Amino acid sequence: MGTWSSRGLRGSTLEDMINMTNENYRDKKLALIQKIPTPITPVKIDQQTRHITLAYFEKQSTVDYIGAVQGIPICFDAKECAVDTFPMMNIHEHQVKFMEDFEKQGGHWCSLQQSLVSVV
Repeated sequence: MGTWSSRGLRGSTLEDMINMTNENYRDKKLALIQKIPTPITPVKIDQQTRHITLAYFEKQSTVDYIGAVQGIPICFDAKECAVDTFPMMNIHEHQVKFMEDFEKQGGHWCSLQQSLVSVV
């Protein structure tokens, strides 16, 4: 299994916190927000652990989460970084385009960042 510092698990702590918050919002009927899975095609699978050890992305992902908060459509991306400031280059052009198109349809968007510097 990957370690916390591995590329494959980047953002997993932040996403775990977001997922717990989203469950809490749903239980209280405040919001319905779902995690959007990144479409991948497995290439190699460890037969003993059944873990994917090599895969490729089927297509570019858009955002990490999409849903509605009290009738307002929202989408957002979760990013973790290892410095105090967040480099805007971490938000890819296709993600910005999706969020702009989402906003044109009456939705709201944002990007949530967490610095690992503040966690460590």
